[in-house]
Amino acid sequence: MDVQEWLMFGYDQGWCSPPVCATHDGVPMSEDEYEMGEPCVHVLRLYEDAETKAAVERDHAPSTWRATNMGWGKT
Repeated sequence: MDVQEWLMFGYDQGWCSPPVCATHDGVPMSEDEYEMGEPCVHVLRLYEDAETKAAVERDHAPSTWRATNMGWGKT
């Protein structure tokens, strides 16, 4: 299964939205959530390549410690 198939499976199961750009499209949320203010919306960054992943993880500490706290990256 490639990434596109994996994302489509999650979408079809109702687990996620389609990929959107939080910078240009905004964070996907309902009007009620928007009016509530500051809902926690989890974001998955889709990396173009390994170099981008390494650069993001170098400059964005939560991308590292959230993975570590979940036990990810220990292969």
